[in-house]
Amino acid sequence: MQPHPDNVKLGYRFADESLFRLALTHRSAGRPNNERLEFLGDALVNLAVAEMLFDARPRADEGELSRLRAQLVSEPALAERARELRLGDELKLGTGELKSGGFRRDSILADAFEALVAAIYRDGGYDACRQWLQGMFEQPVADAGSPRKDPKTRLQEWLQARGLPLPQYELLAEHGEEHARRFEVACVIAEPQARRFAGHGGSRRAAEQEAAEAALGFLCDHP
Repeated sequence: MQPHPDNVKLGYRFADESLFRLALTHRSAGRPNNERLEFLGDALVNLAVAEMLFDARPRADEGELSRLRAQLVSEPALAERARELRLGDELKLGTGELKSGGFRRDSILADAFEALVAAIYRDGGYDACRQWLQGMFEQPVADAGSPRKDPKTRLQEWLQARGLPLPQYELLAEHGEEHARRFEVACVIAEPQARRFAGHGGSRRAAEQEAAEAALGFLCDHP
């Protein structure tokens, strides 16, 4: 791994390049790896996001702040931050994880992001780490709590974020009288696993949304 490859858009330059390399070394690649940095990074991300929410939402109570923080530091959310930085391209993985597509897995990407945060902290100190995190989370904090997108949109964004083909929807059947029509639709995804998911509803759109929700549930459970 070369220091600061062009396709990792860090926005930070390490004085100690070994910290950068360590942050992107998964445990499957042996020791030393990024597990200890991940532990420290988890605390740093939680603190920075909590502070940003505290300042951005002066009228929010503790419950709302906790809910928003949980959303922003969740595994899928941190994995998205890692994808923005294209960390998956530079991860050092063991042979098994490499063959199974570990560079796309949310859990591995989220851990690498946390490890990178800790590496920046150890390299440049808290102020540098805090400033970097503020840049990473400025827009997510601003968007937190906005209305939830519909399943079809979320599925499309999930696949696009991973560079995978978009889903296809097929009308399988229509049942019932004109005033009480029922639709059966299949949501077909080609990757990461070729599968079909069924949906039913009183309109074709509603059936497609149900099928997309089923596909999302499967993909989140089988990264």
